[in-house]
Formats: sequence, C-alpha cells, structure tokens
Amino acid sequence: MAWGTLLMGLYQAGETAFPIALGLIVEHTMRDRSPQALGVSVAALAVIITTVSLSWRFGMRILQKANTTEAHRWRVRVAGRGLQPVARDVDLKSGEVLTIATEDADQTADIIEVVPLLISSLVAVVIAAVALGLADVRLGLLVIVGTVAILSVLSVMSRRIGSSTREQQARVARAGAKVADLIIGLRPLHGFGGNHAAFRSYREISTEAKRQSVTVARVSGVYAGTALALNAVLAAAVTLTAGWLAFRGRIGIGELVMAVGLAQFVMEPLKLFSEMPKYVMIARASAERMALVLAAPPVTTPGTERPAAGGDLEVDGVRHGALRKVRFRVRAGEFVAVAAYQPLAAADLAAVLALNVPPDTYEGTVRVGGRDLAELAVEEVREHLLVNPYDGEIFAGTLRSNIDPSGTSRTVPEAVEASMLTDVVALHREGLDYAVRDRGANLSGGQRQRLSLARALAADSEVLVLRDPTTAVDAVTEQLIARGVAKLRRDRTTLVITSSPALLDAADRVLVLDEGVITAEDTHRNLLATDEAYCVAVTR
Repeated sequence: MAWGTLLMGLYQAGETAFPIALGLIVEHTMRDRSPQALGVSVAALAVIITTVSLSWRFGMRILQKANTTEAHRWRVRVAGRGLQPVARDVDLKSGEVLTIATEDADQTADIIEVVPLLISSLVAVVIAAVALGLADVRLGLLVIVGTVAILSVLSVMSRRIGSSTREQQARVARAGAKVADLIIGLRPLHGFGGNHAAFRSYREISTEAKRQSVTVARVSGVYAGTALALNAVLAAAVTLTAGWLAFRGRIGIGELVMAVGLAQFVMEPLKLFSEMPKYVMIARASAERMALVLAAPPVTTPGTERPAAGGDLEVDGVRHGALRKVRFRVRAGEFVAVAAYQPLAAADLAAVLALNVPPDTYEGTVRVGGRDLAELAVEEVREHLLVNPYDGEIFAGTLRSNIDPSGTSRTVPEAVEASMLTDVVALHREGLDYAVRDRGANLSGGQRQRLSLARALAADSEVLVLRDPTTAVDAVTEQLIARGVAKLRRDRTTLVITSSPALLDAADRVLVLDEGVITAEDTHRNLLATDEAYCVAVTR
C-alpha cells in the first residue's frame, strides 16, 4: 500500500503538473519565441508524460497485486474458520459462509486500492488548489470550498448506500444458503415430488435479493449522477471565474490556460475522490460480515495433549440427548458393535464421538488412548480417532481422490476390496480414475455408501467408528463387507454402530443400547439365543 500510494500520488502529481506546465509554456513562449524555448518545453512535457505513464503502470500493478493477495488471505481465513472441526457460535449457514468467503472477502480487500487512490486524489486536488491560488487566491479557495461541499453532500448519501448494501449482502447470502440446502436435498426432494415447492421457496428469497440489489443500484446511480453533476459544476465555476479574471486583467493568458486545464483535469480526481466514500461503505459492510465469522468466540476451547499409544476408546457415563449414562470400553485391537434400538441414540453417540458436540456441553467423559477428549488437541483426535458419518459426503473428482484425498494412503487396494467397491472400479475402463460428479451424482446410493466406507478404511486410523455403513447394500454384499472390514481392521480398534446382522456377527462382542443405556453385552449369536428383544430388533 505504501509503494502504491507513493506511485499513484506521483501519477496524480504528474497529471496535475501537465496543465500547469502548459500554462507556463504559453506564458514564457509569448515572451521568448526561440526554438530553444520550444525544445525545452517539449522536453518538459515529455518528462511529465513519461512520469505519468510509468507511475500509473507500476502503481496500479502493485495495488492490484496487493488487493488480490489480501483477498486471497481473507478467503483462506474465512474458509479455514468455516472448516474448523470445533463448532463456532455463529448463526450463519454454510451457504452464507461461502458468500462471505468469496464476495465479502473480495469487497473488503478493495480497501487496499481505495485508500491509496483516495490519498493520491487528495494530492491532485491540493496541488491544483495551490497552483490556482498562486494565480489568484479566489480560484484556490473556490476549489477547496467546492471540494469540501461536494464531499459533505456525498458522505451523507454514502451512508444510505452502506445500509442498503448490508441488507443486500445479507439477502444474497441467504439465497446462497438456500441453494446449498436445495442441492444437498435434491435427490430426496425429487423422490417425494417436493422440488417444485422448494423451487418456489428459493424464488421468493432470490426475488427479495433482486429487489434489494435494484434498490442498491438505484441509490448508487443517484450517488454517481450527483457526484458527476457537482464535479461538473465546480469545474465550470473554476473555468468561468478564471475567464472573468482574465477578462478583467487579473491573471495572464498563461494562467488562464492553466486554470482552464486544471478545471478540466480536476474533474477526474474529484470524481475518484467523491466515489471513495461509497467504496469505503461497501468494504465496511463486507468487513462487518466477515467479522461475524472471524471474531466469533469458540463454543469450546480444545486441549493441547496427545492421546497415549494403544488405541483404546472409553465412554464413561455420557449423558447427551437420547443417551443416559452410557458406559462401555473398546480395548485396543478389539472389534465391537453397538446395536442401538433407537436411531436417535445412535446419532447422538456418533455425534459425541465425532466431536460434533463439544465435550463441555454433555455430562460424562470420552477417553481416547486414556486421555479425555476435552484435554486433546483436535488435530491429535483426528489422527487417532475417525468417525465416518452416516451420510458421508462425496466430492467431485475421481474414485481415487475420494478414497484417498491426501494421496498418502498405503491401503487403498485393501480398502476397495473390503468395502466391496471392486465391482464399481471394474465397471469402468478408468478404474480408480473414473470421474465422480459433484456429490456422487453419477453413483447409486449403495455405491456412494461403499465409496465413503472405502475412504474411512483407507485412512487406517488407530480407532475407527462406523455408523450404519451398509444400509444401502444388499444382504450378500453386506455379508462380504462385514468379513472384509473385520479382516482389514484386525488388531485395530473398531466400533460399529449398526443393526446389520452381518456386522454384528463379525464383531468380537455386541453392546445393546436401549433407552439411552447399555442393557446387554455378549456375542451376536449368544444374544440371539438368549435375548428375545434383541432377536426381534436385529433379525431381517
């Protein structure tokens, strides 16, 4: 910004110097009409033009690079905050955060260019006022008073632009959030015929955003028109005053040429100067929206410890949602299944283990490697404990990039085989490089589920938690997946929350979760033989 401000100030000074130089050339040429004087005059103008050209070129290059770099920094910071595994206490949907991370970040970074241009325009106005004041004090005072009057009028109008822009940005962000929600739920919406109603709902929100955008455009148009008219009035006033003074003999011909040239030139910096409040208000409105994300206090403060080696998982007296004092332990290397009779209890247990629920908002303790979750750094938890969500997201890319996003897994072939994704790979000539559309639109429900499972297995984490990983596959495939998972995860700690008989049978032991508590614990076959309620709940 400093270098850009210096160069743009030099540019505006050169622009202002051009009509001043013309006035001086006219004044001296009328007295000394020699070829030498003409040569000196042409050389002086050439120096001024070269200075103007180079300072503009390099000044704008520096400022635009700084603007782009700053916008990138803000986008990364907002996106990083939105992707943080620890939830933030921000009442914004993901679509709104997306808008803030793109449009608002760009508009906030515009201040990098606005400030230097504002300063350089001020330099031009001051030089013009001083030059005119040296010719005649009244001309200099006219420029100064006129500039102050113009900025006073426009500063009042810019406040209206700021308030209208804030409302427009909020409505556009809400429309973006609505689109994100609709895209996520598009498949089920088509399933029960709700897509038309959803489209009407989005159209209403988008129409509100459009109306507000039209309001902002109308206010901005009035602002721009008023600024242009006021600048033209000031330029005309300076020109007419200079003409009157020349007619009265108060200033010479050269000073008249200078005054007329400055009156024409000063319209550009004045126009730029008068537009700055509008851009400042827009940048401020965007910055305030970014502050909602960047300055929001964390819901919980993660610890800094590392889990001890061993890979065991312990849930001790956890009470949250549908869970009522749940207690169990999965020893290192053990394969344990949880048969949850109520789906809500299964969801709450998975949410607690996945750190979607901050440890200080529920009773009881969850330990990984002998350490409380509240004491562990989130990054350390992610390295040791992976909870694969029930509705795992599929990303645009390839099968390989979805299974191994980081490109560092050594167990991709084994994960593909264990998840029974081999038929999908064999179905296409590209194999693992087969292109996957956004959200897996070109895959069936069962294929998406197996792809998500393959990704979880390929991560090869010390502790793996799976929730209903086979609900979208047939019974034969489910049986093969159960065997494959048990084989691949041998000697690795695994917890599966499921009602699948195949997975329950593959587990070393089964924990029955009923009414929020563990009511039974045994092997799948022993429970089938001794527990009638279990038999009814899990047999198909």
